[in-house]
Amino acid sequence: MEDTAKYLIHADVVADGVVERSDVVGAAFGQTEGLLGDDLDIRDLQDSAKLGRIDVSVDSEGGQSFGHITIASSLDRVETATLAAALEAVERVGPCRANVEVQRIEDVRAAKRRDVVDRAKELLANAFDEGAIDSEDILQEVRESVRVEDVTEYEGLPAGPNVETSDAVVVVEGRADVLTLLGYGVKNAVAVEGTNVPDAVASLTRERTATAFLDGDRGGDLIRRELDQVGDLDFVARAPDGRSVEDLSREEVDTALREKTPAGAIEDTADEPTDATPATDGSATPAPPTGADATAASGTAEPSTPPEPTESNDSDADGGASPDQSATRTVGEHVEDVLDSERVRLLDADLGVLAQADAADAFEELRDADPVPATVVVDGTVTQRLLDVAAQRGVGTLVGADAGEFVKQPASVRVRTEDDY
Repeated sequence: MEDTAKYLIHADVVADGVVERSDVVGAAFGQTEGLLGDDLDIRDLQDSAKLGRIDVSVDSEGGQSFGHITIASSLDRVETATLAAALEAVERVGPCRANVEVQRIEDVRAAKRRDVVDRAKELLANAFDEGAIDSEDILQEVRESVRVEDVTEYEGLPAGPNVETSDAVVVVEGRADVLTLLGYGVKNAVAVEGTNVPDAVASLTRERTATAFLDGDRGGDLIRRELDQVGDLDFVARAPDGRSVEDLSREEVDTALREKTPAGAIEDTADEPTDATPATDGSATPAPPTGADATAASGTAEPSTPPEPTESNDSDADGGASPDQSATRTVGEHVEDVLDSERVRLLDADLGVLAQADAADAFEELRDADPVPATVVVDGTVTQRLLDVAAQRGVGTLVGADAGEFVKQPASVRVRTEDDY
């Protein structure tokens, strides 16, 4: 039946008492029998394979039961809608008063069509034999291979080939950033590979003219603060807010390095002109601001005194975040906080924290949330049950450590995992 179904009827049931799945199924059969005549009798339709089995999930809490009904139909639109409306005639489930409300009727064929379109795009991009290739494609392929070959190591960390010899270094977050800069001719970048700055990089910043080129997110802020404490930065360049260095174009990289700020510079001197002139060996050599006591030949600059960190703690003692702080954070930062914490966090449209609870209580927390969150982040698998209640409540984005197998996926809810951030 599932293979030939055209539509899926989704309905919610609420009963004033504790009921079981069999009670809901019995009520659906018994209280719709004869209501629409023989042609639309549920049992007859199931016998003729025009209607699938009645799938029901039920949970009870506080003396009430909450359930979700799903019925697959191969009837036409009018018959399916009429049958769905008949379900709302159910007034009792078992011994309890109950209310059934149809939430939506899903067109299974539309989902199949989307799958066909997606697969067609994939086949169009990858399945055809490679045809003609122009000169630029050939050159780009060669550049890519050289870029990967140029990645070396400095004290076990990903680095460009000129880090050992250049007077200036660019400190980035990860290997992908080093690769991106290599592709744009910057060969003196070294990666810290995480928010814990290695001693080798800290020492290097004290010996060379050092520019930190960091992602425009909380991770970049943390690395900057630690470099201020354990190293000796001369300049700081940042990717645009919410962007990563590895995703920037050549023009955006050039702009970010050109507009770098002297480390520790006060606000009224931050606009002094700076420049990042590629050295003849392919290194990005940061030039000091106008008037600094530095020599262009050596590439060194006298760093300003770094300011004391003024950011407050990102979380409360129990791992929660205050609403004021959360309002300015990204989804990725909330994901970083929640994953491995065995917690669920409900966020409003401005990414402020509405509520937090144990991950095991995610379903109940979301079901009873008031106001309804715009985004939910949970340290666990995004299950069909959690996805269904998110769709019912009007949640826009659901983020988990990973995603389970979905029999049906509402188009109204975006499902993301930690890999997406």
